Amino acid sequence: MFGSKGQGKGLALAAVLFGISFSAHAADGVVFASLGEPTRAPVGWVEFCADNPNECPSGPSQPRDIVLSQTAWRDLLKVNRWVNENVKPMTDMEHWGVIEKWSLPTDGYGDCEDYVLMKRKMLIDAGWPREALLITVVRDKNGEGHAVLTVKTDKGEFILDNQNENVVAWNETGYRFIKRQSQADPNVWVSLGDQHPAPATASAR
Repeated sequence: MFGSKGQGKGLALAAVLFGISFSAHAADGVVFASLGEPTRAPVGWVEFCADNPNECPSGPSQPRDIVLSQTAWRDLLKVNRWVNENVKPMTDMEHWGVIEKWSLPTDGYGDCEDYVLMKRKMLIDAGWPREALLITVVRDKNGEGHAVLTVKTDKGEFILDNQNENVVAWNETGYRFIKRQSQADPNVWVSLGDQHPAPATASAR
């Protein structure tokens, strides 16, 4: 579906073709606080939102976690594996001629934050609450900046990653977590403890 540049029509239909069935409902009455102080958004996020306002709803909302049913777990595995297999790694410099640009990989190419945006969109289009799907900036095992998708569930926080076909708990990644979106407002970013600045990406994969 994403075999060459310009073949982006599949993006809007991906969740439907995938057969994702959303059976993970938001936990009723559960409120989860942000884990740190507000911090600066990653380079590229503000520009992405300006170009894609539908992907960046503004204003506060009720934080929600997913009830991690067997169906929901299978859907996470399918989305993570499908995007990893169908989007080809390419740096922003190779792709766009700039150091950093966030974009949905509708032409089949992207770097780590583009994989994250695709996975997030597919899950939201399938009915998952965006409050449980948090774009997260980390330092990988080589100390380089990297972006992943954190999925907040009633059984813990799990990571969708273009460097791993499996979905694993956050503390099994070996990463240092820098910042992520607030559950209460996707345009507010909160610090996760590591104060050393890190770009969203350092390589395509």
